[in-house]
Amino acid sequence: MATKIRLMRAGRKKRPFYRVVVSDSRSRRDGAFIEIIGTYNPLLETPEIKIDEEKAMKWLGVGAIPTDTAKSLMSKLGIIKKFTDAKIAASKEA
Repeated sequence: MATKIRLMRAGRKKRPFYRVVVSDSRSRRDGAFIEIIGTYNPLLETPEIKIDEEKAMKWLGVGAIPTDTAKSLMSKLGIIKKFTDAKIAASKEA
């Protein structure tokens, strides 16, 4: 099963709020998901991004592929850099 880390829209009309979720790549944007790993609120003066780093690292390690938007949000928090550094360190040890 191919998994993706993507945004799932919530909130009412013209008031978007997003959940960062891990889902099967074949499911719809707002359909079934495996796990919620964070939230993103773009409406605040400084957009609020909350992603559980531990869960995100676990899913990236298992092979989940983030969408472009999810990847940019995770890179703003430094999660992508930590994951690539850990991956490089693991390959040097092996």
